[in-house]
Amino acid sequence: MYTVIEMEKLENVAIVTIDNPPMNVLSNQVAEELCEVFAELENSDDVVSVVLTGKGERAFMAGADIKEFPAMIEGNQPDQRSKKGEVYHVVHAFPKPTIAYLNGHTLGGGLELALACDIRIASKMAQLGLPEVKLGLFPGGGGTQRLPRLIGEAKAKELMFTGNSITAEEALHLGIVNKIAENGIEDALKMAAKIGRHSLQSLTRIKEAVNEGQEKTLTEGLALEAKLFKEVFETEDVKEGIRAFMEKRHPIFSHR
Repeated sequence: MYTVIEMEKLENVAIVTIDNPPMNVLSNQVAEELCEVFAELENSDDVVSVVLTGKGERAFMAGADIKEFPAMIEGNQPDQRSKKGEVYHVVHAFPKPTIAYLNGHTLGGGLELALACDIRIASKMAQLGLPEVKLGLFPGGGGTQRLPRLIGEAKAKELMFTGNSITAEEALHLGIVNKIAENGIEDALKMAAKIGRHSLQSLTRIKEAVNEGQEKTLTEGLALEAKLFKEVFETEDVKEGIRAFMEKRHPIFSHR
């Protein structure tokens, strides 16, 4: 079904692996298949969270496929250009929790894809950066918007103006990644499994409240939170959670 990505499920965790050697660049085909697999997983009742990573140890994603740029400049592939832009929104808007495991070079569009995920865990050898300026370009996959919101305007501008890459340790210090993996992708899977013990009814509303709330005033964000809080009290899972607490046992959530 997929040619440049792989997807497997481990209990309620889906692992999506970009497999476009040697550096897992964002080609038209990769963008299209990522959009397809996230649409599939959104409708998969057996999936609570997704881990997104790259094949091998060299790269999570080392930017866009430069070989496709000439056709984009000449306007011969307008649909594919929009598909590349769409993938960042698809990942960001995906309602379930997402974890990017940065297994190597995470550059340009690769970093922008990672920024569209909820949580980022990096290997010790990962290098992160937005080097588009070196090609006469600038980050066009959300980097100019998501990175400043994450680490502040000044440092984000420095990284984009210079095009310099940073180490995983520097990324951790800046708050771009949540942690550095001691055990490779197993650390990401362990976190995904922990998240997966909880109700999707709660998880999706947490994500909606945070993501949409950031675009609102505090008053508007609090109103959204109150609306979602009222909704979650109407679910079967909140009844199970409270019942399990009273009975001193672990809840068994049905995600309804």
